[in-house]
Amino acid sequence: MPVELPLEKMTLADKLEAMELLWADISKRPGDLPSPDWHKDILDERRRRADAGELKFLDWDSAIADLRKEVRGDSDT
Repeated sequence: MPVELPLEKMTLADKLEAMELLWADISKRPGDLPSPDWHKDILDERRRRADAGELKFLDWDSAIADLRKEVRGDSDT
């Protein structure tokens, strides 16, 4: 089914919200998403770095809030 969106009229915030809605639906069925072999290599490296304390993590809500602030130009960074 072809989907047409008024992309030229959508703001960046609108586009990100649409992506979030799509991802929320897609992620309900993770078994439908094949993962390439190189993903495991990257995940193994990230786990090693996390175990070594080399990474900083944010919870999902904080990460999304930070991204929304940045998109709106409200970021302090």
